[in-house]
Amino acid sequence: MGSIFGGSPPSPPPPPPLPERDDPSVKEAQRRERLASARRRGRRSTILTSGQGAEGEALVGRPSATDAQKTKLG
Repeated sequence: MGSIFGGSPPSPPPPPPLPERDDPSVKEAQRRERLASARRRGRRSTILTSGQGAEGEALVGRPSATDAQKTKLG
């Protein structure tokens, strides 16, 4: 079937060649990825729940008078 305007669309240009492993930009990208991974690992240790959320019972309700005294006393 033909096109309304005739002809076929031009083919896209070929992708640029992949950089070599010895290329400085590749080494810099690897270094940045290693640092980013280390930062993510450091934050993960502060997360106390799993991806599914907390598994225990939720504490719901108003704090009692003794709870308020505990927070004032330390």
